Amino acid sequence: MLFKQQAWLRQKLLVLGSLAVGSLLYLVARVGSLDRLQPICPIEGRLGARGQAEFPLRALQFKRGLLHEFRKGNASKEQVRLHDLVQQLPKAIIIGVRKGGTRALLEMLNLHPAVVKASQEIHFFDNDENYAKGIEWYRKKMPFSYPQQITIEKSPAYFITEEVPERIYKMNSSIKLLIIVREPTTRAISDYTQVLEGKERKNKTYYKFEKLAIDPNTCEVNTKYKAVRTSIYTKHLERWLKYFPIEQFHIVDGDRLIMEPLPELQLVEKFLNLPPRISQYNLYFNATRGFYCLRFNIIFNKCLAGSKGRIHPEVDPSVITKLRKFFHPFNQKFYQITGRTLNWP
Repeated sequence: MLFKQQAWLRQKLLVLGSLAVGSLLYLVARVGSLDRLQPICPIEGRLGARGQAEFPLRALQFKRGLLHEFRKGNASKEQVRLHDLVQQLPKAIIIGVRKGGTRALLEMLNLHPAVVKASQEIHFFDNDENYAKGIEWYRKKMPFSYPQQITIEKSPAYFITEEVPERIYKMNSSIKLLIIVREPTTRAISDYTQVLEGKERKNKTYYKFEKLAIDPNTCEVNTKYKAVRTSIYTKHLERWLKYFPIEQFHIVDGDRLIMEPLPELQLVEKFLNLPPRISQYNLYFNATRGFYCLRFNIIFNKCLAGSKGRIHPEVDPSVITKLRKFFHPFNQKFYQITGRTLNWP
C-alpha cells in the first residue's frame, strides 16, 4: 500500500513539474513575441535623418553595460563597428549655471535609456585653445552611443562666457539648451563655499563672503564679484537670446530638483521629446547624505560625489536681505522672459 502511494505521488510530481516547465517556456516565448509585436516608443523630434527609425528602449537599457566598457576604453574598432556605435555631437547641452545643480541634472538624465552623458566637462566652446582644435576634436570627446540615442554634455561656464552662444549656434542652430538655476543668493553662497574649500585645502586664507559680496566703499552689492554677477541670470540669458529663440531653452528649478526631482526630470523628458522612462523607482532619498541617489536597476545604484551638498558658512542676515533685494528685479525679468515663475524670495 505504501509503495503504491509513493508511486502515485511521484507521478503527480512529475506531471506538475512538466506543467511548470511548459508554462515557463510559454511565458518566455510569449514575452519574446510581445517584444516583437508591441508598439515601440519612437524617439522623436531631435534625432535627425539617422534617427527616424523606431528603436526599442528596452534594448538600450540592457546595453548600458556594454557602453560603460567602451567609455573605459575597453573596446576595439571592430567591436565599435559590430555594435553600430558612434560618437555623436550633443543634441542637448546643459549650459549652466555653476552651482545650480548641473552635475545632478546630468546624472539624473542619464537614467533614461535614450540618453548618454559626456562624463567630463569638455570646455570646448568657452576655451579658446580647445575651440581652435575644431569640431572633430570635440566630437571625439563624446561617449560612444547608439545612433538612436542622444548625447548630452554639461559645462556651466558656457552660460556666462560671451563667445559661447555664437559658437554653439554655428555648430547646431536647433540644439536644445538646458539651464538649471537656484535662488540667486543661495547659489552665490554655494559658489563662494566651493572656492573657500579649495583655498582651505591649500592652507590659504580667504575673505569672508560678506566682504566680497558687499563693496566696502559704497556698502552696496558688489557686481564685480563673480559669484554675484553669475547670479544675475537675465543678463546672461539676454546674450543667448540674440542667437536662439526662447523655445530652445528649458529652465530647470535646481532647488526643486534637490527636494523633489521626479517632476523636474519629467519636464525635461518632455522638452527633449523623450518617451517618459524615469520613474520614482530610479530615485531614492539617502538620509545619510541628505539628498536623492540614483537607482539604475536592482544591482546598480549611484550617489553623487561627497563634495556635493557642502555645508554653507553662516552669512550675516542683513547681507542676505540686501542681496535678495538686489536680485529681485532681475528675477522678475527672468520669469517674464522664460515664462517660468520660481518661488524665490
